[in-house]
Amino acid sequence: MYNILVCDDDRDIVNAIEIYLVAEGYRVITAFDGAEALAAVEREDVHLIIMDVMMPKMDGLRATLLIRERKNIPILMLSAKSEDYDKVAGLGVGADDYVTKPFNPVELTARVKSLLRRYTTLGGMEKKAGVFRSGGLIVDDEAKTVTLDGEPVAVTPIEFGILRLLTANAGKVFSIGQIYEAVWEEPSYNPENTVAVHIRRIREKIEIDPGNPRYLKVVWGIGYKIEKT
Repeated sequence: MYNILVCDDDRDIVNAIEIYLVAEGYRVITAFDGAEALAAVEREDVHLIIMDVMMPKMDGLRATLLIRERKNIPILMLSAKSEDYDKVAGLGVGADDYVTKPFNPVELTARVKSLLRRYTTLGGMEKKAGVFRSGGLIVDDEAKTVTLDGEPVAVTPIEFGILRLLTANAGKVFSIGQIYEAVWEEPSYNPENTVAVHIRRIREKIEIDPGNPRYLKVVWGIGYKIEKT
């Protein structure tokens, strides 16, 4: 059974989400601000977090940033706003995906299932597992690890999925839509910001100079690729 932490200062929303998730067979842990979420993550074996953005005491962005320093648990952000800034901010501090309130319960549970599926496989694709290399960058799909010049690189399941896709097909350019559909395993609807933020985070981890990347290149007007070396 998967344990899902639901954090929102609106208790009615927390109760509603709990009903949906329990019906799907999940165990739900509740928190009502970011500080409570941090304590729950340390206390419980949490497999996924649903985190609201705007909360008192400690908001969801700050809590997500602190959780990401220690854990690679998938995080689904909830936001009452639909502006791109809020979505990018959530993804920028380490969230894997987001849902805008008011949300459709079917969509929410579908995204939970998708994130858990990637979490349990650490981004593994359906292709045969192997070790993929570009210069000093090595993505090991069997060990589910990323190393750069022999040093381990800590990545989230989403980041691993992107790196695995691009490194396994080094030299091939993937559009933003193709990356989203392959890694998120669902149709892409305006995925530009979502993919771009994850690409930026990956560059910050594997590039000496993210503004002048050696490995993860953009092909303007087309998409992204890992250099074939």
